[in-house]
Amino acid sequence: MKIITILGARPQFIKASVVSCALSNAGIDETIIHTGQHFDSLMSDIFFQDLDLPQPHYHLNIHSLNHGAMTGRMMEKIEEILLQNLPDWICVYGDTNSTLAGALVAAKLHIPLIHIEAGLRSFNRQMPEEINRVVTDHLSQLLFAPTPLAVECLQKEGIAEGVHLVGDVMKDAILSYQAKAKQTSEILARHQLAPNNFYLATIHRPSNTDDSRRLSSILNSFTQLDLPVVFPIHPRTKAQIHQMDLNDYLTTNSIIAIPPVSYLDMLMLESSCQAVITDSGGIQKEAYILGRPCFTLREETEWKETVDWGWNKLVHPENLRESITHFTQPSEWPILYGKGDAAIEIVNILRGSREQGAGSRE
Repeated sequence: MKIITILGARPQFIKASVVSCALSNAGIDETIIHTGQHFDSLMSDIFFQDLDLPQPHYHLNIHSLNHGAMTGRMMEKIEEILLQNLPDWICVYGDTNSTLAGALVAAKLHIPLIHIEAGLRSFNRQMPEEINRVVTDHLSQLLFAPTPLAVECLQKEGIAEGVHLVGDVMKDAILSYQAKAKQTSEILARHQLAPNNFYLATIHRPSNTDDSRRLSSILNSFTQLDLPVVFPIHPRTKAQIHQMDLNDYLTTNSIIAIPPVSYLDMLMLESSCQAVITDSGGIQKEAYILGRPCFTLREETEWKETVDWGWNKLVHPENLRESITHFTQPSEWPILYGKGDAAIEIVNILRGSREQGAGSRE
């Protein structure tokens, strides 16, 4: 069985690390295409090193373009590679432009498509990620859902065949790498951070970074908190802060601005902080798995179950301090994302599909 996996962004590298390991252990041939969507070495290359992810066979180096141009160029290059290799399956993760490009090419070439992390819905079609995940789900033949709610969302859209509830591969990754992070990461000592004595913030979505008033309000809210905010700055966010002349916020004692960090360093920051402040989808989920409260600077979330159980609050920047001050940690912390064996489940289902003849060119 030949699989081509298409990756392009930080969360996808993390998810793929555990799935690629399971594929290798099962003797399944995998070729990795890195689109280059995240091109900064701290956003991509270091993840291949830290997580022992096989180096990509192809690097397309496509980034820093508008959505249409980026997706179109990715499709052109991906199509060339697929026609040369003719895999049995295409595998994509999540909801990036790389995901959409891979899904569209797979559909046009009639190559069966695997979507890992299927069924997520924010119900906000203004988000490019929402469009990407909806289209990808409707083009996929195997859909690996992380939660029962994701399965329910797919069913409501008439997608039932090929859907499998397997848990979340991000939990696999956390369980796999947490011990290594504790042994090797020096991020806390480097920045003189004491456990539970700082907040961790990540901001990158256009809805928060493309409006100067909104971005200024977010940075100002960080300065109002009772603990310093460790702020690994996404390259795009850094550029916007500079362009909007908001650099003074980064020189205050309230904000510890640092470059993007490795996955192992991020695990240490997430597990050691008092709470997480983010607009990322994946980090909301990681915070929950690690038992950290999360305050999400968005109007909605695709990880609704974290909100339902009280561990995640959707907040406006001007209400951040009040939300943190009055937060009460929930008494219950149910297992939402599986047992940490999602990658093995995915591979077992793939092997079963091979025996049934689905997706095989042999």
